[in-house]
This record gives sequence, C-alpha cells and structure tokens, in this order.
Amino acid sequence: MALAFVFPGQGSQAVGMGRDLAAAFAPAREVFQEVDEALKQHLSRLMWEGPLEELTLTANAQPALMAVSLAVLRVLVREGGFDLASKVALVAGHSLGEYSALTAAGAFDVPTAARLLRLRGDAMQKATPPGTGAMAALLGAELEQARSICEAAATDPETGAKEIVQAANDNGGGQVVISGHKAAVERAIEAAKAAGVKRAMLLPVSAPFHSALMAPAADAMAEALAETAIATPVVPVVANVTAAKATEPAEIRRLLVEQVTGNVRWRECVAAMAGMGVTRFAEIGAGRVLTGLMKRNAPEAEAGAIGTPTDIEAFLKTL
Repeated sequence: MALAFVFPGQGSQAVGMGRDLAAAFAPAREVFQEVDEALKQHLSRLMWEGPLEELTLTANAQPALMAVSLAVLRVLVREGGFDLASKVALVAGHSLGEYSALTAAGAFDVPTAARLLRLRGDAMQKATPPGTGAMAALLGAELEQARSICEAAATDPETGAKEIVQAANDNGGGQVVISGHKAAVERAIEAAKAAGVKRAMLLPVSAPFHSALMAPAADAMAEALAETAIATPVVPVVANVTAAKATEPAEIRRLLVEQVTGNVRWRECVAAMAGMGVTRFAEIGAGRVLTGLMKRNAPEAEAGAIGTPTDIEAFLKTL
C-alpha cells in the first residue's frame, strides 16, 4: 500500500493554524521559531492571532502554510519515529505546496524555504498593479472547456485588443481556476455561465497567479533559485507543471521557475501518483482542501488530512 504525502497551497490558511501543534510539541515550536528567525518577523503570532486579512497576503500566507506543513512533519519524525524516505513513495504540493513537499524531502531546509516563499509572494504581488488581474473558479467545467472559454474571452469585443486569461489550476472533479487580466476573467465568467457551467465566480485573491502576467515573478524566482543550493530529494516530487517525477536538482530548479506562470496540473499529478501505485494520500498541514479533491480525483484511494495533534496520533497508529 504505497503512501504519498501532499502539501496544501493558498486558500488553506486560517487564523489559529498550527497553534495547537506548537502547544503540544517542542519540534513544532522549533519549526515556527526557525521560520520567524529566517523572515525576521513574528509570523507565528500572525498565524495564531491574525488578523486574517494580513495572514492572507500572499507574502505571509505562503511561508505560513509551509511552516504548518513542516511542523507536522517534524513532529511525525521526532515524536513518532517516522522515516519519510522508507515510508513515503512520492511527495507533491499544490503551487506553494511544492516548496513544502521539496522541503519535506530534504531538497531545502526550512529557513531557505521560508525565505524563498517570502520572495515568491512579494514578487507575485508586485508583478501586476493592484486591481489589474483576477482569478476565477469554474465549477462544473473540464480543462478543455475552460481553455476554449478563455480563448474566446481573451479578445476585448470593443477594441479588439488581446488580453491574457488562461487556465491556472486544473484541480480535477470539474474544478478549473482561470487567471489573467481582470476584464478578460470577467468576460470568461459571463461566457462560462452562458455555456452552462454550473458556477463561475471571482476568487478573493490579490494577484493573477499562474498566468503569463506573473512573468516578472518568474524572473525573480529564477534569479533567487540560481543562487540557492538544492539537494537531491530523498523521495521523488511529482511536479505541478509536468505531472511527472522530478529528482534532479537542476530540473527541480527549472520547474519551480516554470511553475510561477504555468498551469498547476493537479488532476494529472494525482492520476500520475495513482498510476505509480499510490493507494493512500495524506495531506500534511493546514486544512483539508486537497483531501476533498482526492475524493474526486482518486476515488479508489484512501485520503486523509494530518494537521492537528489528534490527526498525528491517529496516523501513527495506522502505520
């Protein structure tokens, strides 16, 4: 029964996340302290006390979500004697979760991942002026339908000007997230409704992630990653942009840059892991977003979330 660890992305943050881990376990407190020190910011206080608006800012949410995931993992290792290399077949993460997955597998240490994610969040926020970009969820749409809707919506009917709107996350189970110029995304929402898509709605995000508008952020990450040592992960990572295994540091570096503007192929990542024999998925960190998606993408596999002291205890008993 092969096991994969998957790591959540943005949208899973909530005020209070990780607080019970820190209260219960010294190894978790250690991770939060490492992140606070790396960022020269009391991020853990923001995670536990809020306000939510500040925690949701992408430059805070990205390292915060990684911190919770790695705190869970360190507790499993230190308190439960869990050995990732021998117990886990594959790791993967949704968008920023790919950094959590790589850190879990030893490609980065926690302080390095925190600094990279802070930079990534800042660079993504600065890539487009506020209010010019948007993202929307199309529920009840498959990828090909979403792509044809985006293609039609990219042209401004009044001026004939081309704008950017593209599939950003193929989450599976009829959930596709699109991203790009705000006006083009709004046209795509109207077109989706006209095409009978069940629901099409703007998402409360601060920038058009995983679209060509993020090119300046991709350049910033290319520069930062070029100067960052990446170790060979002890477990292969299934990469967002290829939905295939990656183990070579040079390849991991390239894929992390491509990921900034590329489509998160989550549906295909899950299918690939199932195809490689994974029968059990454990979502490591805050929330249960990926667990919900697993039930749609790999209904025959077992899926559960490990984010609280109770979850950790229950998981260790199953081994």
